[in-house]
Amino acid sequence: MKISVIWAALTWALCSAVQAGEVQVAVASNFTAPMQKIAAAFEKDTGHKALLSFGATGKFYTQIRHGAPFAVLLAADDETPAKLAKEGAAVESSRFTYAIGQLVLWSAKPGVVDPQGAVLTGTLPGKLAVADPKLAPYGVAAMQVMGQQGLLDTLRPHFVTGENIGQTFQYVKSGNAALGFVALSQVMVDGQIATGSAWLIPSKLYEPIRQDAVLLTAGQGNAAAQALLQYLRSDSARQLMRAYGYLF
Repeated sequence: MKISVIWAALTWALCSAVQAGEVQVAVASNFTAPMQKIAAAFEKDTGHKALLSFGATGKFYTQIRHGAPFAVLLAADDETPAKLAKEGAAVESSRFTYAIGQLVLWSAKPGVVDPQGAVLTGTLPGKLAVADPKLAPYGVAAMQVMGQQGLLDTLRPHFVTGENIGQTFQYVKSGNAALGFVALSQVMVDGQIATGSAWLIPSKLYEPIRQDAVLLTAGQGNAAAQALLQYLRSDSARQLMRAYGYLF
């Protein structure tokens, strides 16, 4: 009896190892921290391994169109996955919104950014970091916020522009910018803004940042890619996303 149980366990383990695969994933910079944790949980729960690359959604689009071997795209918007599907580079039926991002005005230093964002209407304490709106959806959202408040022309001379939201965050974190528009997920830990000072920007000031996932044509037939897309809808994955301030 014991031998048969051990044999069954060994057989299951061997089968799981054979079935386990790898998936190359292009991940929007704002989703770096939660995706690292999700990937670890995904491998533990399924045996599949997600190989992650982080960057600007706009740059990923160009790379994918030039044949980059990504199987899954986790974008910072919903337009890029839809465009790739329309162009035949992604599977339209696989596309879904995995999270809705939130924008925050943040400074690494306490007391710089007030909870209402009035700092933007006075004399800025230094440079203002903004992600490039041509490449990063969070940059588009930042422009919308400043436009809604009638401050875009006034604030533009103070911009330091990040290629993506990851670089934008680094500008503020390092002190190269006094404050900046970043993703809430970059400054939130366990449901709270961990350091510095911030204004959680009301969602009415910018269009919803719907972040879509999509299976790329290079990933068709990849079991690990299919499993990852399914896993992103799971309660386990969404619990991790909530801890970083994402909505659904």
